[in-house]
Amino acid sequence: MTIRTLAVVGTGLIGTSVALAASGHRVTVYLSDRDESALHAAAERGAGRPEPPPHPVDLAVLAVPPSQIAPVLAREQARGLARSYTDVASVKARPQREILATAPDPSSYVGGHPMAGRERSGPLAARAELFRDRPWVLTPTRFTTKHAFDRALGLIALCGGTPRVMRARAHDDAVALTSHAPHLLASLMAARLRDGPVPAARLAGQGLRDVTRIARGDSRLWGDIVESNAQAVADVLTRLQEELAGVLAALYDLAEPEGGVGGPGPETRGKSRHTLVDLLERGIAGVGELSEDRADGTRH
Repeated sequence: MTIRTLAVVGTGLIGTSVALAASGHRVTVYLSDRDESALHAAAERGAGRPEPPPHPVDLAVLAVPPSQIAPVLAREQARGLARSYTDVASVKARPQREILATAPDPSSYVGGHPMAGRERSGPLAARAELFRDRPWVLTPTRFTTKHAFDRALGLIALCGGTPRVMRARAHDDAVALTSHAPHLLASLMAARLRDGPVPAARLAGQGLRDVTRIARGDSRLWGDIVESNAQAVADVLTRLQEELAGVLAALYDLAEPEGGVGGPGPETRGKSRHTLVDLLERGIAGVGELSEDRADGTRH
């Protein structure tokens, strides 16, 4: 479905990137944000007009934190901002439940999540090509109309994304593993640098920089994201905790002097070495799943 007019509520990294992509296709884009500096920065980059539209737009994109999707949708629907609505939040199940309970018109809404981002935030980090060839999940409910769904597909096409349809809960379970838990782990590792030996950060190589890169994300936004998907994230971290306990036990065994009185015997040390090597090999296999050129054609 052709989109001629678009409203973007929230001019952070994702909202501004959507606006830039749409504006590049001659869509008339209207921007709004409580943060005046972010709003004007996005407008100065050519993302759209920092003003309310004179008439309802074809589609409104809610680029706000997960906890704000339902109240912002209710507000914008009450004032007739758009004919259809979607969002770009990285949590879907909780906002969906709240929308079905509180939105004036749940049928004109479809949840969305473009699987793209950067470690930097804000409108100055936005890029029109951010979503090119990236998966963009849609989570329609039984109430979502064909018009709303087709307009969301039209937006994805404008941005160069690849649409994927999922149930909200399945989406949240997946991103807990692929995004939310990794962000917390990156933060935990990065936080250790403040408590480690003084020269440690100066000795950091590319490996540590890769592991901690995403820890630079906006702390308030990520706090909202993790809280909104808390159960799924906790489930992932619990499984990691169980595996970590086994790794710790193996390391303590191997830290004991070989042949020491009361220390682990050769058989125990052999099992501990196997535990470590097995983890490293499973890690190599897991990284293989992230290949950008998989045989099934998907790109992660």
